[in-house]
Amino acid sequence: MTSAVAVAAGTASGSVDRSARRRSRARTYIDIAVVVAVLVATNLVAHFTTVWASVAAVPAAAVVLLLLTRRRGLGWAELGLSPRHLRRGSIYALGAVALVLAVIAIGVALPWTRPFFMADRYATISGALIASMIVIPLQTVIPEELAFRGVLHGTLERAYGARGVFAAGSLLFGLWHIASSLGLTTGNAGLTAFLGVGVFGKVLGVAGAVLATAAAGFVFTWLRRRSGSLLAPIALHWSLNGLGALAAAVVWHATLA
Repeated sequence: MTSAVAVAAGTASGSVDRSARRRSRARTYIDIAVVVAVLVATNLVAHFTTVWASVAAVPAAAVVLLLLTRRRGLGWAELGLSPRHLRRGSIYALGAVALVLAVIAIGVALPWTRPFFMADRYATISGALIASMIVIPLQTVIPEELAFRGVLHGTLERAYGARGVFAAGSLLFGLWHIASSLGLTTGNAGLTAFLGVGVFGKVLGVAGAVLATAAAGFVFTWLRRRSGSLLAPIALHWSLNGLGALAAAVVWHATLA
């Protein structure tokens, strides 16, 4: 009798455990769906509504997602925001900035790559400085890294592990840049000369931007996992955008001088 009771209790316990695991898995999938839905809505609002919405949408969404996932149980370490990883993240961050700076310097120095830095929106030194030091970090880099390498990374890893984070996270980051790359070939002298301004050139420009940013997302994710901190991908992301903006201004200034 005692043995039968023990078996029954064990069976019931196993059933409860399986049920709890199913609920936990379903909860994780719901979290991922909510995060992706918020990102899609944010992207549309930021690029196809008002100017003020384009400024505030991404930072606001990043904060909302952070608060939401914290309430859903995501820890600071899962978000890449744990203080204990700050030192390691700083080391990787410095290395990333140094590497990008070297690559940009070479690109600016070479005559066949220099035109690709000539983005119209960074044609002045003052405009590039404001963009690099204020607009890019606060409106783009920090919110995007918080949303993608923080919140999305943490939710995807719970469900799919590292492979899911690298695959889905990188793909979604690439797709995130479709809207922002629609006018890419018309606002860059090098890309205009290389791809043209027709429909085919625009499609190639968008496709290239998606592939490039997906690849960048893969590297950002690697840095995030390697360092355990958001600081490293933030530094690399800012280096590519912020130092790129400053390099564009330098090239324009040298060309027009």
